Amino acid sequence: MSLDSPSVTMDDVLAARARIGDKIRRTPVLTSSTLDAMAGARLFLKCENFQRAGVFKARGAFNAVFSLDDAEAARGVVTSSSGNHAAAVSLAARTRGIRATIAMPKIALASKIAAVRRYGGEIVWVEGKGAVPTSEEYDATVARIERETGAATIHPYNDRRTIAGQATCALELLEDQPDLDVVLAPVGGGGLLAGTAVVVKAAGARIKVVGCEPQMADDAQQSLRAGHIVPQLAPRTIADGLRTSLGDITFPLIQRGVDDIVTVTEEGILHAMRLVWEVLKIVIEPSGAVPLAALLERRVPVDGRRVGLIVSGGNADLDHLPWIK
Repeated sequence: MSLDSPSVTMDDVLAARARIGDKIRRTPVLTSSTLDAMAGARLFLKCENFQRAGVFKARGAFNAVFSLDDAEAARGVVTSSSGNHAAAVSLAARTRGIRATIAMPKIALASKIAAVRRYGGEIVWVEGKGAVPTSEEYDATVARIERETGAATIHPYNDRRTIAGQATCALELLEDQPDLDVVLAPVGGGGLLAGTAVVVKAAGARIKVVGCEPQMADDAQQSLRAGHIVPQLAPRTIADGLRTSLGDITFPLIQRGVDDIVTVTEEGILHAMRLVWEVLKIVIEPSGAVPLAALLERRVPVDGRRVGLIVSGGNADLDHLPWIK
């Protein structure tokens, strides 16, 4: 893939699948008559909580890490993340036998810090003026590490290699369920949603693509309606994976391929998350529950339709489950 190319194409997605096919899991698509009845539609849940590192981000991380030539890889990789991407890059780097340095905030969940260390990532704390580091502070930390080590930077979402890898999730979903009417995906920085849009629109314009995000972090919806990126300023959502702003690579892809972006309440996210635990007997994190919350809160008209939902991950903080007060 040329990083100078203007966009991400299906050729990039197919190349990513060939590159990472033996390194990731083909995750299952689960169904439930109980959830169907509650949503008023036929639901197909693409369960990336069963993915390596417990999250769809493994797809993008593996594609980016294994896209490097040997000379680049020898200098290691660096990224910034508060959780899932950090763990995914650490795992991908360990699989290739190279060093991964992760710029993380001290406020990251203890479970996600532990996952990075478990996969062999080296953590560098991002020092910020406030309690939550800004994107500029993350970027400055990554740039310093890159200068000092020569490591290749892998952006969590605004990277064509990352987007192409994450798009393989939707590719598998449509191969297993080609006759869907709508595909829903959560959106934070936009890598998953952008990649999903590339794949779904290549399969057929009749399939709608809808992004889903918390009302308390609704910059993607604002951006799509305004026609330009509206920065994420003060997200206050339990869906910690969806607190980032769109990027200048992800946003144009979303503009071209996404039909709508809807928002859901915090109460809706918690209800959907707990419902999946209780009904499907699987562990998902708040971000992964957002698409189901959008259906249960009737944010998307899907009566009687066949709907694909990307359940983005399962890295819940088991020490602080949100329904335990």
